[in-house]
Amino acid sequence: MRDIRIAAAQFEARDADKEYNLGRIEALARRAVEQGAEIVSFHECSITGYTFLQTLSRDALCALAEPVPGGPSTERLIGLSRALGAALLAGLVERDGDLLFNTYVAVSPEGFVAKHRKLHAFISPYLTSGSEYRVFDLCGIQASILTCYDNNLVENPRIVALLGAEVVFAPHVTCGLPSPMPGRGTIDKRLWDNRQRDPVPLRMEFTGPKGRGWLLRWLPARAYENGLYYVFTNAVGVDHDTIKTGGAMILDPFGEILVESSALGDDVVVGLCTPEKIELSGGRRYLRARRPELYAKLVEPLPEGQKPVTNPGWRLKSP
Repeated sequence: MRDIRIAAAQFEARDADKEYNLGRIEALARRAVEQGAEIVSFHECSITGYTFLQTLSRDALCALAEPVPGGPSTERLIGLSRALGAALLAGLVERDGDLLFNTYVAVSPEGFVAKHRKLHAFISPYLTSGSEYRVFDLCGIQASILTCYDNNLVENPRIVALLGAEVVFAPHVTCGLPSPMPGRGTIDKRLWDNRQRDPVPLRMEFTGPKGRGWLLRWLPARAYENGLYYVFTNAVGVDHDTIKTGGAMILDPFGEILVESSALGDDVVVGLCTPEKIELSGGRRYLRARRPELYAKLVEPLPEGQKPVTNPGWRLKSP
């Protein structure tokens, strides 16, 4: 790890409009680089759009998907990375033979660096869940990627920390969703449409339990308990039939927020990540205190006939 400035972005993506979304990625990346960022990260499926994927047939999803690396969107990201002199991370739908994945790709001025296939894919029955953790060098830091739901299982960040990760990029499309939890739920689109005239009601929704309030129940813990920097990115505004709350932020290994966006729209924040906090953090002490001989229960196979179920907690539409 070295001193490095990293950016977390948020923007209102358009469904299936790669040209527009890549244009926003370029504009926000340029803004971040002007503020000294060496790495700029964007949200889950930021190139393609996300929630609307649940409405697509397999043929339509295949038409949207691309190979990674080698596809046009990855190549465009590489070109932009070279032009800006900074690494970029963004999400799309990947096609690999007959399989489709929710994939997040990292590129640098040197070219393709790594990709992560979401371990717990659920938005479409045609998406296959990934099966690998990746820790890779990116601009002199040991980076890993966990996409949205992947971060809700405490085992995943713990494993990448044990594999040597120093920074976890955590792209999301979340918040403003139906939930049985008190105070959570969807956000009225009229508040978003009226945000310029009267921003207060929307800001209250974004910062309350439908958005930031829920994130702060668990997201700082992922950074703290593993001694990691966490780079949280999220969509903002209209995402298919929901309103997403943005809140792009970077958390340090103490679980403290280094930088955070409170914008009611497209934005990017840049934070300085430094190496000394990692070894000073409680999470790194806890990793050294582990007693794996007690943890056999964690790796027991599921009962015969039972398969893992990734349930988002809200009702998906049928494609």
